[in-house]
Amino acid sequence: MRISFVKMHGLGNDFAILDGRDGDLPLLGEAQIRALADRNRGIGFDQLIVLGPSETADFAMRIHNADGGEVEACGNATRAVGVLHGAEASIETTGGMVQVRPGTSMAEAAMGAGRFEWQDIPLAYAMDTREMPLGWDMLERPSAVNVGNPHIVFFVDDLRAVPLETLGPEIETDPLFPQRINVNVAQILSRDSIRLRVWERGAGLTLACGTGACATATVAYRQGLVDSVVQVTLPGGTLTIRHDDEGGIHMAGPASETYRGSFELDDFG
Repeated sequence: MRISFVKMHGLGNDFAILDGRDGDLPLLGEAQIRALADRNRGIGFDQLIVLGPSETADFAMRIHNADGGEVEACGNATRAVGVLHGAEASIETTGGMVQVRPGTSMAEAAMGAGRFEWQDIPLAYAMDTREMPLGWDMLERPSAVNVGNPHIVFFVDDLRAVPLETLGPEIETDPLFPQRINVNVAQILSRDSIRLRVWERGAGLTLACGTGACATATVAYRQGLVDSVVQVTLPGGTLTIRHDDEGGIHMAGPASETYRGSFELDDFG
């Protein structure tokens, strides 16, 4: 079976998007997704995005990381799908309903409100998530939030001094996080500016993570460190995160198409 795809990216966080909104796509297994994600022998991507029909929204979006595992939310992919769709839309995800409003090469996504209860992250046991009495080497006293998927956020004085490539996988797989966790290390530059690096669950170090930017800005806003609108700069570029009066998180930034292609499913297991 030959399957068409669209390759897109948001700030370098890249996706292969399969459009199954007419319901004719087969279900891909984890081994097939890992093979497709291979940057030397496959398409190469951080996430595989599968669009499908929905009874409650304009369409549904399922998200698989490069390791084949399914995750609940992806902010950069939401913007990319919005640009691809070309019109305002409601999107059903396993992490909840999101709204996207695209422009020509930009999009704003309404990601809902952050959840801070320990069982919503989830954690393995009860704990105050505002300032957790934990540490991994130089990273200490983080906060946790679920913005459709789970995140832990550390604020540091010098982002460059953190060996996230080694601490990221250690924290991601800590038994405290039964569903693993996305690891964000951030430096507050001003009331409206944050620098951020992210170790993404199931994908590793990434040029950009939209939900990581949302999570970090939300935690910083909750703690009074930033204003309601903040620029979050990642290695791949900058996103604007805005908090509304009801606690909703809105993320705006670029997304663009790279190329289109197709593959023979049997070639990937």
